[in-house]
Amino acid sequence: MSLKCGIVGLPNVGKSTLFNTLTKAINAQAANFPFCTIEPNVGVITVPDYRLNKLEDLVQPQKVLPTTVELVDIAGLVKGASKGEGLGNQFLGNIRGVDAIVHVVRCFEDDNVVHVDGSINPVRDKEVIDTELQLKDLESIEKKLEKSRKAAKSNDKDAKKAMEVLAKFKAHIEQGLSARSLKIDDDDLVWVEDLSLLTLKPILYACNVSEDDAKAGNAFVEEIRKIADDEGAEVLVISAKIESEIVQLDPEEQEMFLEDIGLTESGMDRLITASYKLLALDTYFTAGEKEVRAWTIHKGTKAPQAAGVIHSDFEKGFIRAEVIAYDDFVELGSEAACREKGKLRVEGKEYIVKDGDILHFRFNV
Repeated sequence: MSLKCGIVGLPNVGKSTLFNTLTKAINAQAANFPFCTIEPNVGVITVPDYRLNKLEDLVQPQKVLPTTVELVDIAGLVKGASKGEGLGNQFLGNIRGVDAIVHVVRCFEDDNVVHVDGSINPVRDKEVIDTELQLKDLESIEKKLEKSRKAAKSNDKDAKKAMEVLAKFKAHIEQGLSARSLKIDDDDLVWVEDLSLLTLKPILYACNVSEDDAKAGNAFVEEIRKIADDEGAEVLVISAKIESEIVQLDPEEQEMFLEDIGLTESGMDRLITASYKLLALDTYFTAGEKEVRAWTIHKGTKAPQAAGVIHSDFEKGFIRAEVIAYDDFVELGSEAACREKGKLRVEGKEYIVKDGDILHFRFNV
């Protein structure tokens, strides 16, 4: 599986600049006017993982394949998008297909970069987008609610349950709250799965700050943090301007540059880490002479389903998984040494794969 994140925000908050930097691409035009991004730009970035580098050194494979994150830079949004204002319909359509939302919020002052609303107010900006997404979700909920009401008249038990759950979401969103903040049993989410509710998607607020505020943030960022805490969302402080400078440097110069400004990781690395945390994702590895490869799974995934990420036949014909912990592999240096020292163990269908596991699957074709 590949993580797919949609980068959203009001016009001129730094979305396309950030996208260009993260993907090292030039196909997303970054310009100082609204709607410079007309079609969603898609870029794929590799997930940096020091463990993969270490495994490459030890195994010396023919190739190394990291896992990836797909970024979608989606056109700017303005008030009224839920009714088609600006590029709203395109925005709302494109965002449905992503796993998580990276909401870029402008937290910097710059008289040379115009703001669509004339002043800097990140909380207001956030609420503009929230409102438009909530209105679109309400539209979807009300349509399904009407269908469920009709079906419930014939004593359809499923329709009655759907009505009950949909009514909860409707009442919650009508209070100006996003669906993700509704306290509801996981089993009840099945009744809204087909709606792909926009405000139910996990969200990461990327606070775009000036170079001076890249390390500690600022008062604007703190305002967003308070709101994010209530929503259970993640917050990332990032300077698109700094990131655009970092990407021009070679690896050694990047380290020196980051050290000079008091940072230990680039914004890209921190964004990926935060996204994995947001979606509760883990990484496992396969390691052999032909290739060393990283695979992304959800936390709590059992061995057969983890095998299915490689190929559906692996899951269908699963027999067992041979497992080596990453730390043991690094300490002993090879699969053979781990086997000899009893650090390779055999696990069955109920084994829950752990982050960093090195796996070899046995299966029937």
